[in-house]
Amino acid sequence: MYDAHNVTFNMTPSEMNTTGIDQIMIPQELFLMLGLISLVENVLVVAAIIKNRNLHCPMYYFICCLAVSDLLVSVGNVAETMFMLLTEHRLLIVTAKMLQHLDNVIDIMICTSVVSSLSFLCTIAADRYITIFYALRYHSIMTTRRAVSIIVAVWMVSISSSSLFIVYHTYNAAIACLVTFFGLTLVFTAVLYLHMFNLAHVHSRHIMALHKGRRQATSMKGAITITILLGVFIICWGPFFLHLILILTCPTSSYCSYYFSHFNIFLILIICNSLIDPLIYAYRSQELRKTLKELVFCSCCFVI
Repeated sequence: MYDAHNVTFNMTPSEMNTTGIDQIMIPQELFLMLGLISLVENVLVVAAIIKNRNLHCPMYYFICCLAVSDLLVSVGNVAETMFMLLTEHRLLIVTAKMLQHLDNVIDIMICTSVVSSLSFLCTIAADRYITIFYALRYHSIMTTRRAVSIIVAVWMVSISSSSLFIVYHTYNAAIACLVTFFGLTLVFTAVLYLHMFNLAHVHSRHIMALHKGRRQATSMKGAITITILLGVFIICWGPFFLHLILILTCPTSSYCSYYFSHFNIFLILIICNSLIDPLIYAYRSQELRKTLKELVFCSCCFVI
């Protein structure tokens, strides 16, 4: 069984490190601390969106789902770290079969997280695109019922595809499919944003009506927020996807193996993505920030 945090979707240590280069070790306590902070942050975001009726609109529904995707990483990380700490200190004794089942569940959670995160980033990008280019028809196009249908479809596809990926993880085609999906979603989102920001540049010079300018400013603010989220996602998940690409292209190369040895750092970056996203939501949305402050204040009062 591989190291607790080498959750490369059931890859063995030999697949991870074919030339014998040791993995860079990171204290499990750090994984646990980051996981717990991320867990609390994302729970607060979900609770804030549920609590504040002003946030009950398609874009915030999608952002709520994005927070749930981050929660999957946090929960998986905390559960696995706690499990490994307990077994290392002989406070919990499990069989190899039970450990394998736990690994499979956590791998499915993390794979579901990345697939759903990419899907909802694309969905939010499309939502902002409709807001800007079809402003007068937005509420008839993106209805609550349609938004809920999209959310259900994304989660069903994410869970089912992730389960299949874990079952067929030994096939290079499965890894190639995940990497291809990552690339396609980035291209799709980039095309939408280039079109949106090009329009914003043109409108900034030609739109004179104040109310229309405000509407566009609000829409562009949402687009900028998702651009920041996408940028953070690429920075945090990019090294992991490069890791998968190298497994396909040069699994036995000494240079690639040196890159593989940094895998635990890639995992820290993935957890940091789940930790940073809620801070971006709060920073970019005054309404959400206000509700988060209320929740934190109420929680502190309850504890006291």
